[in-house]
Amino acid sequence: MTDNASEVTRTPVLFAGGGPSGLAAALELAHHGVASLVVEPRIDVDAERPRAKTTNARTMTHLRRWGLAEEVRAASPLPVEWAQDIVFCSTLLGHEITRFENGFQLDVATPTLAPERGQQAPQPVVETMLRAAVQRSELATLQLGARVTSLEELTDGTVRATVDGSGPTRTVVADYVLGCDGGASIVRESIGARFEGTSGERPNLSILFRAPGLADRVPFDGAVHHWVMAPGAAGIVGRLDLADTWWAIVQGVDVRDEEVDATALVHSLIGEPAPVEVIATDPWVARMLLSDSYRKGRVFLVGDAAHLNPPWGGHGYNTCIGDAVNVAWKIAATLRGWAGPQLLDSYEAERRPVAARTIAEAGAQEKALAHHFSTVEIGQDGPAAEEARRRTAEALVVKKSEFHSLGLVLGYSYTDSPVIVPDGSTPPKEDPVEYVPTACPGALLPHAWLGDGRSLYDALGPEYTLVVLGPEGSSKHTTELDVLTAKAAELGVPLTVLRLSDTGGSLGSLLGARFVLVRPDQHVAWRGGDLASAEKSIDIAAGW
Repeated sequence: MTDNASEVTRTPVLFAGGGPSGLAAALELAHHGVASLVVEPRIDVDAERPRAKTTNARTMTHLRRWGLAEEVRAASPLPVEWAQDIVFCSTLLGHEITRFENGFQLDVATPTLAPERGQQAPQPVVETMLRAAVQRSELATLQLGARVTSLEELTDGTVRATVDGSGPTRTVVADYVLGCDGGASIVRESIGARFEGTSGERPNLSILFRAPGLADRVPFDGAVHHWVMAPGAAGIVGRLDLADTWWAIVQGVDVRDEEVDATALVHSLIGEPAPVEVIATDPWVARMLLSDSYRKGRVFLVGDAAHLNPPWGGHGYNTCIGDAVNVAWKIAATLRGWAGPQLLDSYEAERRPVAARTIAEAGAQEKALAHHFSTVEIGQDGPAAEEARRRTAEALVVKKSEFHSLGLVLGYSYTDSPVIVPDGSTPPKEDPVEYVPTACPGALLPHAWLGDGRSLYDALGPEYTLVVLGPEGSSKHTTELDVLTAKAAELGVPLTVLRLSDTGGSLGSLLGARFVLVRPDQHVAWRGGDLASAEKSIDIAAGW
């Protein structure tokens, strides 16, 4: 909205940056009925920089809430049914060493631990779909070709931003500003936050190339990623589509200190000088960086502006989407008047530990890259070579957590958050691989398929949901439920009551209590066997 008297654009929420983080947060705000303005300097999405390629099960579940999961799957050039495995090999045309089946939550079976399975899709594909969804939205506005260049907090608590682009410089005043402007964030600098951490020992080189007919010659079926351990050019190779376009990451290649022949590197990965056309190259260094603060007043950092993850395991962009959802529903609640002051405080308390853990797990893989396992012997023939491949396969067990990381994807918990009501239970020990579903407060609500074929998540309301298991119950419970819903109405907290039958007791066993209060982001805020303490839980969960 523009104030004609002062020529100032006013918006409830301004996003500095319209990559995946900003677009996702705008969609989450729209999901809760709040308008926003997304300012993004890039006019076009660069298809020659595919960057992230893994959309994990948790991010796909968020896309499902926005009605976009099937749209993203349909647009993906690699159907899940086509390939699900991670194959380690001597070269792309050489010997298979070992494989990890169903990596990155890719599985043709019906998912059980989440309503969605993972999806391999280049980031430009997902970002294009998110842009289109924002542009369809009646509440979110996307301005391309412009950037936020400065911020100033005003005396009334709002934030004034300067927006520069191809046209005249604009002033935007927002109730809240979200910095989604990446690793070189202007917003992070403006609030005085700084990155802490380290970088990888050596840079890497991403290569996008065409190789006509190569796919027909690769002997490894079902591989979505090929980890190539060729001496001189170790790294990862995968198909970008089912035509002739491929991507590669050559690890440990420093274009600053050495002359690099991208075609020759691709030939080394393939194992012979097959016909290839290099489309683009992109040098980069793995970063393990975390901002010392996520917020100042009404300005928040989201995604890469708050943390930079190494790509190993495919967690970077997915962690960004998790940030976006977490902060957006809390800002929406605040703007709609039912959130207390601790709700926004809980954003950093919840998301910064998730980023720290994810960075640590992904960063540990810097010591177990393809070139660390590369030997000449594994590409040769004969008994000695077979023994070398066997020993290498045994050593590669350390890579399991990179591809089977449900503990990171679904297992993080907000146990220590100020808006979570503890029940005395002990959450499962954090493990990057294993995910043990639990309804401990702070954990992700365990998933289940209901008797009518719906996902439990699909049955939840858009804001808070009180899950009630079993029949109507005693008059005491009915009275307590009436008191609870009245308390929620008094605070203005939107509350859906979801009654579920528990035939066979499977849901009760899964949830561990008859009553479970679920947040808009599907995390458990409170649970209990009766409603005596639930009234206070509404206060805490809403941040009062």
